[in-house]
Amino acid sequence: MTSKVLFSLDVEEFDIPEEYGQKVDDRVKVGLSAEGLTLLLDLLEELDVNVTCFTTVFFARSRPDLVGRIIGRHELASHGVLHSAFVPDDLRDSRLELEKLGGMPVQGFRMPRFKAVDCGEILAAGYSYSSSENPIWLPGRYSNFFRPRLPYMSGELVNLPVSATPAIRYPLFWLSFRHSPLGLFKKMSGWALQTDGYLNIFFHPWEFMNLKEWNLPAPVKYLSGRKLLSKLAAYMVWLKDRAEFVTCSFFADGFRETNRRGRNP
Repeated sequence: MTSKVLFSLDVEEFDIPEEYGQKVDDRVKVGLSAEGLTLLLDLLEELDVNVTCFTTVFFARSRPDLVGRIIGRHELASHGVLHSAFVPDDLRDSRLELEKLGGMPVQGFRMPRFKAVDCGEILAAGYSYSSSENPIWLPGRYSNFFRPRLPYMSGELVNLPVSATPAIRYPLFWLSFRHSPLGLFKKMSGWALQTDGYLNIFFHPWEFMNLKEWNLPAPVKYLSGRKLLSKLAAYMVWLKDRAEFVTCSFFADGFRETNRRGRNP
């Protein structure tokens, strides 16, 4: 069976400077992410791959033109109403609003910043899957080293954790991609693909803009902009030779069906 790549984008307003006490105008928040998303959508079209875009309602309302590009060939999923704030009603409200804006069902949810969220509430809000866990230890963010590393069911909800390697749980996501030599990241990705049969990796559109002028921690600003886009393009070409790109909903549907067959032979 061909290995699968679940490539996703967290399409959100550029609010990370506010974590460090800097006020950002809403137009700048949306504009910078929109420019990055345009570059990424162009690259994805060039490579002919389908991805999942976990999108906030704030961004989607601001740039319906880019939502149109997403639904034209990719999956639109929910990333909440706002990236910087969350209340329980946002689960259902964000799904309904994105479905209204996109004109198609929204099946998946990803919690901003991977904060804890109850799986039962996600399911009750009308989602069929969640990708809201990063099963690694990241100082200052989360300590999830002993959380499930592979997909699992919570009742009828499919959980799709972000990928990490077996054993040492080397993180396979945007921050480690930027700080790892490409050869090392390929090796770790290959390990996960060979062992697990799939890879779940994500990025943010704002990463692909020049962040040097922003007063942000060095790890966040490192290798942003066009250099990062070139590195990502090389990595994705490498992945295409080894695996098939599918949306998160496609993978989740298959996982759920396999799980049901296992329970009812």
